[in-house]
Amino acid sequence: QVPVIQSGGGSAPAGGSLRLSCTATARTGIIYAMGWFRLPPTREREFVAGIIVRNGKADYADSVKGRFTISNDYSKHTIYLQMDNLNAEDTAVYLCHGDMSRHENGSWSPATGAWGQGTQVTVSS
Repeated sequence: QVPVIQSGGGSAPAGGSLRLSCTATARTGIIYAMGWFRLPPTREREFVAGIIVRNGKADYADSVKGRFTISNDYSKHTIYLQMDNLNAEDTAVYLCHGDMSRHENGSWSPATGAWGQGTQVTVSS
């Protein structure tokens, strides 16, 4: 497992922006990819974005493409999620994961454990 610590988030009006950070604190040498999921109040957990840390290749859920940007600072073992043009559907607890896999079909999956503590993002309409 790769332990991670999250920061950022909070509240924003519709159309506003927020930024999340996630730092791996141990076993950083084994990290292939990191990413973000979210747990909305009335839906199941869903993939938001993932990034391969060595080359920066990133993928996004269709619902956030063009609005969210995932990036990483390899030397700091940290990834970021810049969220712009927020809407009410983005309200959720956002979870960082420090040990993800990207499959040939383009899907992403988290390894067991390695979840961040979760950060609430609330968008008011």
